[in-house]
Amino acid sequence: MPAFLEGAQIEGDSQGNARLRGKASIRRQDAVLKANIIDYNKRTGVMDAQINARLIRDGNILSGTSIIYNSEDGTASVDQPNFWLDDGGAGAGSWADVFNRDQMSITDVTYSGCPCPQPSWYIETEKLDLDYAANEGVARNGVLYFKNVPILASPYLTFPIKKERKSGFLLPTFGNTSNTGFDYTQPYYFNIAPNYDATLQTRAMSKRGVQLGGEFRYLGASYSGQMAGTYLAKDLQTGEDRWLYSAQHSQRFGRGFFGGYNVNGVSDDNYFNDFASLGINQAVISALPRQVGGGWGSEYVTTSVAVSTFQTLSPTGTLVIPQYNKVPEYAINASRFDIGGFDVQSLNTLTEFQAPLDNRFAFGPGGSLRWRPDGQRLLSYNSIAYPIVRPGWYITPKVAMSLSQYQTNWYGLEQTFGYGQPSNGRALPIMSVDSGMTFERDTTFFGKSALQTLEPRAYYLRVPYRDQSQYPVYDTTLADFSFSSAFQENIFAGFDRISNANQATFALTTRWLDASSGFERLQLGIAQQYYFEDQLVTLPGQIPRTNTKSQFLFGGNAALTDTLNLSSLLQYNPYASQINRAQITSRWRPQRLATLALSYRYQVNPPALSLYQPQGQNQVSAAFQWPLTNKWYSIGRVDYSFNKVFAPSIINPSQTLDIPKVTQAVLGLEYKGDCCWTGRVVMQRYVVSVDQTNTGVFFQLELGGLGNLGQNPMAVIGRSIPDYQPINPPLPRVNKFERYE
Repeated sequence: MPAFLEGAQIEGDSQGNARLRGKASIRRQDAVLKANIIDYNKRTGVMDAQINARLIRDGNILSGTSIIYNSEDGTASVDQPNFWLDDGGAGAGSWADVFNRDQMSITDVTYSGCPCPQPSWYIETEKLDLDYAANEGVARNGVLYFKNVPILASPYLTFPIKKERKSGFLLPTFGNTSNTGFDYTQPYYFNIAPNYDATLQTRAMSKRGVQLGGEFRYLGASYSGQMAGTYLAKDLQTGEDRWLYSAQHSQRFGRGFFGGYNVNGVSDDNYFNDFASLGINQAVISALPRQVGGGWGSEYVTTSVAVSTFQTLSPTGTLVIPQYNKVPEYAINASRFDIGGFDVQSLNTLTEFQAPLDNRFAFGPGGSLRWRPDGQRLLSYNSIAYPIVRPGWYITPKVAMSLSQYQTNWYGLEQTFGYGQPSNGRALPIMSVDSGMTFERDTTFFGKSALQTLEPRAYYLRVPYRDQSQYPVYDTTLADFSFSSAFQENIFAGFDRISNANQATFALTTRWLDASSGFERLQLGIAQQYYFEDQLVTLPGQIPRTNTKSQFLFGGNAALTDTLNLSSLLQYNPYASQINRAQITSRWRPQRLATLALSYRYQVNPPALSLYQPQGQNQVSAAFQWPLTNKWYSIGRVDYSFNKVFAPSIINPSQTLDIPKVTQAVLGLEYKGDCCWTGRVVMQRYVVSVDQTNTGVFFQLELGGLGNLGQNPMAVIGRSIPDYQPINPPLPRVNKFERYE
């Protein structure tokens, strides 16, 4: 490899020796060596740099009082080294040995991954080994300092050099909750292969005991998956063994074949209530799926078979009606679009429904209990549509046929109560016409040029009546009335009930778009349905509709300014002169790291006790991220409920219980240090059941370039605070060309 020599004076001899004096440098394609004096032997490739020596290679810089560098094998010896790595790490020591382009060892070293002039954290160690190929730094007899205060000592401390995976102990996490007490977790990470890794962890809880856990992840060209689990022997509170397992796998076998499974389970109903430490996402889990299946698919046809069962979780104080198991479900679906202008679709399923043996009851009309039936359901939905789309308007006529056949085991209900038939069949033709237009005009919006649209839409639906009162209900509920469901063929979500319909839906939408950017400044919409016959098909316990007009739907979104947004959805009942549903959300974001969000959600209680309609809601939520100073930031969220919760029991199936008015509260402080550290303290309180809450306090010290100390509350913050932004952005990696001299 050619070498370029430069200096104020250059002397050489016939043996290939050269001495460079005064701003001396030797440049090769792979490295640059600088010093006041450099002795160079061309035959051996050895360079001896004296006084202010400096070696630049692969974006890394190594300097010292003297450097002996072999350009052929990449080895070097450095006296009083200072080094800067391309990942942002830097340090100083008494002696350094460079073994090759990937490995070096420094003695009596101070190292930090913080690129600040005065690092907030650093490691002092007797010996530091750096291996770029393995992405590993090993500090022997090292002490971690933060703000010149020792916070961690270890005879053997490893850390990643680059922001890539490596095996070793991860930094521990800790916090405190009312359910677990002081909570300390120590994980160990295994970087098995580029597409395999695993994590083992020990979690010590003062109120529960020591829990062991692990996770294994894998990824291939045609498959992926993970397995995880925890185990706690003899819970200190309950005296029982507590555990969790979870496994997912998906695979493509080639030639269109695929398969996979999703299996989950816990030891008891209260597992997530007792062990969820961060957020309410785990505490509200009511069913764990156990599914396995496979199939074949092509461009137009997909076939599959799957078995699905569920572990239903009914924590203390609640009663959850379990889902039906599907053992199994076969499906054949086909679709083809734009065949001479026609869109054709066929959906076909054959399902064996089975209620869990230990919970084969449900609440019937009037709050009575009845045994849940088992059975088979064959469904076939076939449709053909002809969309006609032209500039400014469209019309889509569509016809469909819904076929179903039920074979049901009512367990004697048909004789005892006269309810249900062993065999039922249904054939329902469905006809609809969807149409819409778009008008545009140039206008202004608060003095700025804008484009306004006017978009009327009309939808007609005709479905004849079929008596379905003797049909079982396996997986069907009443769908919410919304702008999307108003243009659907069925008011029910599912196929166990298909409502009769002779109705028209009309909607009108208008938008104001910025003339230069197309940004939507304002959008308003209204919709209503007109019924030409009464509703005759209902779910058990549902009161049928007899009105000739539906409730009004009002919706809107407004970007009032570049920093203030408002959205709303209202459902108004003209017959009762009341609002049955409302959702109003506003967000103000005046600058980076500053946001305020306020929302209100309301939904009236259903007119009768029913398992197939959502219960009422009346809740206000407020969330914020706001700077207090240029270093301190506050975060928080409060969800306040004005409602009671429906909590049926066998003794009193219609009972309601008061729940704490504050269903979730998050409050925290963040401190933005210099460019490489952040401190956080977050307190959270949330409802895990109708009679139980969990309170936790979490601490975190985030050290840029090293990791985090303490329980990680970022998942809570990210879910709870809309538009949350990290106060310290991630450290950028140095490009090797930035350090080329």
